[in-house]
Amino acid sequence: MTDQGNNNQNISRNPFAALFSSLADAKQFASGQKPPLHHAEDSQGSQSESENSDSIEDNDDSVAEISRSFLSRQELCEQLNINHMIQRIFLITLDNSDPSLRGGNGIPPRCVFLVEMAAEMDGQDWLDMDNIEQALFNRLLMLEPGNHLIYMTSCNAVNLSADRDAGDKCAIPFLYACYQRAKEEVTKVPEKLLSYAVRCKNLTVSNTRTVLLTPEIYIRQNVYEQLLDLLLEGVGGAHWFELVVEFVEEVIAGLLADQEVRTFSEVIGPVLDIFQGRVKELDLCQLLLFSYLDLLLYFSRQKDIATVLMEHIQPKDPNNGLQYQKTLLGTVLSISCLLKTPGVVEGHSFFLNPSRSSPQEMKVQESNIHQFMGQFHDKLHQLLKNLLQQSGETRHLLLSWLGGCLQANAGRTKIWANQMPEIFFQMYASDAFFLNLGAALLKLCQPFCRPRSPKLLTFNPTYCALKELSEEERRNRNVHARGLDKETCLVPLPPQQSVEYAQSYSLLTENLIFTQMTLHLGFHRLHEQMVKMNQSLHRLQGTWREAQLTGGPAAEQLREQFERLMTVYLSTKAAATQPGMLQCCLNLQASSATLLVQLGLSNQGPEHAQLSFPLPPLHNSLLCHMPEFFAENLGDFFVFLRRFADEVLESSADSLEQVLNFITVFMGNVERMKNPHLRAKLAEVLEAVMPHMEPASAGTAQPIMFQRQRVFCSYHHAPHLAEALIAVFVDIEFTGDPHQFEQKFNYRRPMYPILKFMWGKESYRESIKSLAVYASENLEAMNPPLFLRYLNLLMNDAIFLLDEAIQYLSKIKLLQLEKDHGEWEGLAPDALREKESSLHMLGQLARFHNIMSNETIGTLAFLTSEIKCIFVHPFMAERIISMLNHFLQHLVGPKMGALKVKDFSEFDFKPQQLVSDICTIYLNLGDEENFCATVPKDGRSYSPTLFSQTVRVLKKINKPGEVIVGFSLLADKIKSHADRQLQDEETYADAPDDFLDPIMSTLMLDPVLLPSSNVTVDRSTIARHLLSDQTDPFNRSPLTMDQIRPNEELKQQILQWLAQHKQERLQMGSL
Repeated sequence: MTDQGNNNQNISRNPFAALFSSLADAKQFASGQKPPLHHAEDSQGSQSESENSDSIEDNDDSVAEISRSFLSRQELCEQLNINHMIQRIFLITLDNSDPSLRGGNGIPPRCVFLVEMAAEMDGQDWLDMDNIEQALFNRLLMLEPGNHLIYMTSCNAVNLSADRDAGDKCAIPFLYACYQRAKEEVTKVPEKLLSYAVRCKNLTVSNTRTVLLTPEIYIRQNVYEQLLDLLLEGVGGAHWFELVVEFVEEVIAGLLADQEVRTFSEVIGPVLDIFQGRVKELDLCQLLLFSYLDLLLYFSRQKDIATVLMEHIQPKDPNNGLQYQKTLLGTVLSISCLLKTPGVVEGHSFFLNPSRSSPQEMKVQESNIHQFMGQFHDKLHQLLKNLLQQSGETRHLLLSWLGGCLQANAGRTKIWANQMPEIFFQMYASDAFFLNLGAALLKLCQPFCRPRSPKLLTFNPTYCALKELSEEERRNRNVHARGLDKETCLVPLPPQQSVEYAQSYSLLTENLIFTQMTLHLGFHRLHEQMVKMNQSLHRLQGTWREAQLTGGPAAEQLREQFERLMTVYLSTKAAATQPGMLQCCLNLQASSATLLVQLGLSNQGPEHAQLSFPLPPLHNSLLCHMPEFFAENLGDFFVFLRRFADEVLESSADSLEQVLNFITVFMGNVERMKNPHLRAKLAEVLEAVMPHMEPASAGTAQPIMFQRQRVFCSYHHAPHLAEALIAVFVDIEFTGDPHQFEQKFNYRRPMYPILKFMWGKESYRESIKSLAVYASENLEAMNPPLFLRYLNLLMNDAIFLLDEAIQYLSKIKLLQLEKDHGEWEGLAPDALREKESSLHMLGQLARFHNIMSNETIGTLAFLTSEIKCIFVHPFMAERIISMLNHFLQHLVGPKMGALKVKDFSEFDFKPQQLVSDICTIYLNLGDEENFCATVPKDGRSYSPTLFSQTVRVLKKINKPGEVIVGFSLLADKIKSHADRQLQDEETYADAPDDFLDPIMSTLMLDPVLLPSSNVTVDRSTIARHLLSDQTDPFNRSPLTMDQIRPNEELKQQILQWLAQHKQERLQMGSL
């Protein structure tokens, strides 16, 4: 054997040779060179064997040299293990030797060879704890690490995953992957290597911190975007996200500890900017959106990021409402199925080509939108909740943001803002923003939005009376809403009542106020838009159908307009009718109704007070601090449900009773709600929540009314509700508004169907009858009874409305004749458009006045069926008879020809129904002799011929035989009274002027003296006048019925004169 052979044999027998991955390495080491360090597992095995080996033989020079070179075999093993561990964690190496010379176990398949560092290491080809920081830094600075990948084992198989992991050129994900591998090493390595594994893990964290603090040195990398992507990838799975969060939390701790180069806010701010930019491009129904929302929820849960987030969303100009929408939170709140740019349908994702879609398809799409909206609102709610609960600082910042936002957008409710959309969209946040903010706030309110919740009574209205406070005061007292002291409240603050402010206000108080303010600014406007769009669609559809009949390009243009508007309308309806949001709003409004009732009872205790009538007098009431928008929101919401989501009302019977209580207490009570317009609005609310019994339109199912029927029929305070309705009908006559005359008809429109419904229910009907009885017994009271004033105004309305309708119909008839005779054909285009516009406007006016006159006459028809006494009283009988006869003249006499327009139904003109109702009133009251005797006294309209013509019309319209016979008999009875009165009038023709009423010029039968003017008039004349105007008609001094005095002396003179004339008449008859 040669020396080399002997040497090889000796080296192979040496136990230290096992530390090398090959005999060649051992020989190289023996010749005086350090071998490359390789496989850690081989070293560990060698170490185990070497511990049991005998001492080294010193008879071989080469072996002795090797033995002397290793001062410590443990040190060598440890270094080998560290090198291999670093390679596994960071996928980097300084060893570029032939992979076939390395062991295969414990070495990663691919590593990045650090070329420059290897050249600087003076032959050292292993990594250790002294050079790893430099090595990792060099690795992170490499522009294309994938170009320096090397095989670490002899296996040359394609391994894309290993290539991707080792060659990742993005710093943040690479460091996170290293962090994960380091964590795994911590769980596997022997205890003596544990500290090194932990140091490696800490290196990934510290280097991540360095990357984020000095991003400029990492060329062609956006490290903030990488951090966001890492987090976004993490939210995909619960376990994965926990791992990412653990890593990020350690990085955050490092960033907070070292803020000299960049503050924590300067690091997180760019991440939030990128987040906002991406979210802005997402649609409601994209699943990716919800990953971003989950990430935002993490931001809100992480204390330090949450603080930065709240600082980050502060608007550039806090006085500009639109600036709040441009913040990150505002961007998220603006995501919706509504149009992103108002009026621009192009690029919209929902309800495209609606006329080509079936109702079922649109219903499915709406349901899909509602599902996504529900999840979206849940996320928004959790986001706000997290920020409120995170810390006192984030809570203060969020509430301050909300307070500033609502104040800056207060102009959304102004009339001018809706008339100038260009300015509106430059100044205020969008409808989507407020709809989503309202939905999230509604969810925050749900814990106390339960029937009779004791928490509700902790609400403190004096919050709304606080004026300007310093920022420190706002923080300490929890007052973040602004400008509430300028809001009009339900009642004015009494001069003698002082305000007892709280030292601090609860979150419940702020939640409720912020939610109601948001609904006032957002939901109300959306509701108005839907009503206008609905009306426009009906008009456009009619015009489109007409154009289709004539043909031409106009039909296609109208179809496109209809399509665009229908897309906007369906998108708006889907956004506003999300079931979960509506239910939350219903709960809130029912709770607000309960709260207002408790305040109306002056209840400031911890328990709910029982509602009972008569209501207690107000004492230190807090209603003077409750903004009117609480009641406006309530009314607006229930009217919205009636129009667009009626099924919600049927499923919420328990809430309806709270609403009825609120209406009963406030609608007719000026002491608890001063604004007559607002009280009149409550009548519309009452109409919205009551069962509506009009037939459903063709093709639609009759809505279910069982629950609403039950609530209304079993309502405990039914009599007081009926009285409140009649009271507001009367009060709305005199609002002090310059447009009160025109307004009152719109306010009274819903009152007619309500009263008709009530009349069909015994409890309500008996209440109305008792009001009538009281009125008939107190006709001359100082203050005219409520029901008397109501009937007087009802007849005033009937006379005005039908007269106006008749005039409009006459004008329409003339215009239609002009058009039919060809008089419009030669008109210039402008003149033709003016004629068409005039015809259209007259048609709308005629229709409105016909609808209202139909209602008033119909109301009198059913009231007279059981209430007679007050109608047949002399001064009331004269009024109603003159009105009925006047109408019959136009409806059955020769004047009817002037009203025969082409299509009665187009203008809701129902002459047959009107004639039938008038005859019903006559038949209801015809049993009273004095009523029949009063009919012929109507010298302006009555004639026997008029009643004969009425009988002819009744036959023509096929009224039942008993009606025709009954009216014929009544006509004969009235004619006999007329004949007798004619004779009497001949007798009274020469009556002295002092015996005649100065207003009516008729013989006074009950003369009374007016105290102020000292003028004598007939009692019936002045009683009728005072119903409408409580002043002396001769000098305008205040006057009530209890102030007039009977003129007994004149009465006796008249009676004597009558007796004398009757005697003379008898004597003349005997001759």
